[in-house]
Amino acid sequence: MVDKLTEIVNFGMAIDVVRTLRQKIIAVCRKLGIGVCLRTVILIFCLTFFWVQMHMSDVADNETIQILAKPDGLLDANDSMLQLVPQHLHKYLVALPQRDRPHQAILPGNASEHISTTASLNASEIRRLIDQQNSKQVVLNEDVYGPLQNDSLVIVIQVHTRIMYLRHTIVSLARARGIENALLIFSHDHYDEQINELIQMIDFCKTMQIFYPYSIQTHPGTFPGESPEDCPRDITKAEAIKRKCINAMHPDQYGHYREAKFTQTKHHWWWKANRVFNELDVVGNYSGPILFLEDDHYVAEDFIYMLKLMEKSCSVACPQCSMLSLGTYLKTYNFYGEAKAEISQWISSKHNMGMAYNRTVWKQFVDCADTFCKYDDYNWDWSLQGVSNNCLSHEFKVFVLKAPRVFHIGECGVHHKKSCFDMALIAKVQKLLSSVYKYLFPEKLEVTYAPIKKKVLRKGNGGWGDVRDHELCLRMVNRQF
Repeated sequence: MVDKLTEIVNFGMAIDVVRTLRQKIIAVCRKLGIGVCLRTVILIFCLTFFWVQMHMSDVADNETIQILAKPDGLLDANDSMLQLVPQHLHKYLVALPQRDRPHQAILPGNASEHISTTASLNASEIRRLIDQQNSKQVVLNEDVYGPLQNDSLVIVIQVHTRIMYLRHTIVSLARARGIENALLIFSHDHYDEQINELIQMIDFCKTMQIFYPYSIQTHPGTFPGESPEDCPRDITKAEAIKRKCINAMHPDQYGHYREAKFTQTKHHWWWKANRVFNELDVVGNYSGPILFLEDDHYVAEDFIYMLKLMEKSCSVACPQCSMLSLGTYLKTYNFYGEAKAEISQWISSKHNMGMAYNRTVWKQFVDCADTFCKYDDYNWDWSLQGVSNNCLSHEFKVFVLKAPRVFHIGECGVHHKKSCFDMALIAKVQKLLSSVYKYLFPEKLEVTYAPIKKKVLRKGNGGWGDVRDHELCLRMVNRQF
């Protein structure tokens, strides 16, 4: 509030200065004549106009950031965020009434929606529900939008419990051109009725839900969840052997024992890809690319158009490219001028967001299942890097957009411990896409080439030394351990 008052005072003082200058100009004009006077007035007017515009723009931007960032102004923040979203899509940002909880917009920072709606269900009941859902393979809205065609797009979204991000991911998908021809497959490692209700509300395309059946939620107290007989992460191997804990002989390369909350993500990613390519009837005859997103990704309105443009350009410029990448972790983006895509070696830390590949590439992954499943890294993308470096005759190449169409809006998750107030980040992405809208939907792509780097053998981040994880991973693709 003090800063705001200071801005107002400063602005008022500036106006007083302008008024004083005006009075002096009038006096000078009477002495120097109309010609000199006119040039002086025009110069001062232009300088004043530009100063006022710059100042007001800064004030507006500062006000937006302050409103979106402050937790004690949450209702104002919700209103501001909803103003950036078309009215007909507000339903995806508003929680359904539950018990006596008031109707409210759910945005990052509003922790009230983290309350689980499946708390009354035990693990066996959840496993039963998951088995039913997975066996039925229900595709919603197929009666409205028709069956999946080979020139359609399949989008797979990995979902955990972060419904506040998922809501905005859904809103961005709803705004995309061509989304009515897509199939959205939501892959869950946590069964939650509120998340299910949100997904079942989607009416802009076909949807489907699949549920990872080996989760921490479905296996409390036993592998692949955490068991009391498991070795603590930081215990030494000698102490583990003395304690006779289950996995005493299998710490990772850094001497640490498995943590289920980390191993689950890699298992889930591997399971969902196998489930989609090999087990779902709806995509049995589909040969096009499948786009993999996560529940904290935000897409541009032209992301489907760009993926198809990339696919067309790549077939000519880089037929050896295994993957298309729509995302980037760069802090600055250049949407201006000619739209560009780069041919590069696939690097897990750069090209794992908005990644698309087809069934042929997935077969390469499966052929290297031993490498993936035994690579001592709990990250799926780093494990794919291990496949690229150690199993293939030629490393993966990627065709990646220089100006991204998929953005990362999440600051909370496995690797983040700080509090979550990401409304400003979401608003920043929305503002960026609005400001560059005229550069979306380009007619063609200019292809560039990244310099070829020397092959680097990565050691891996650990967390994946337990042979039980190796065995489960291999079982998912029907391979013997």
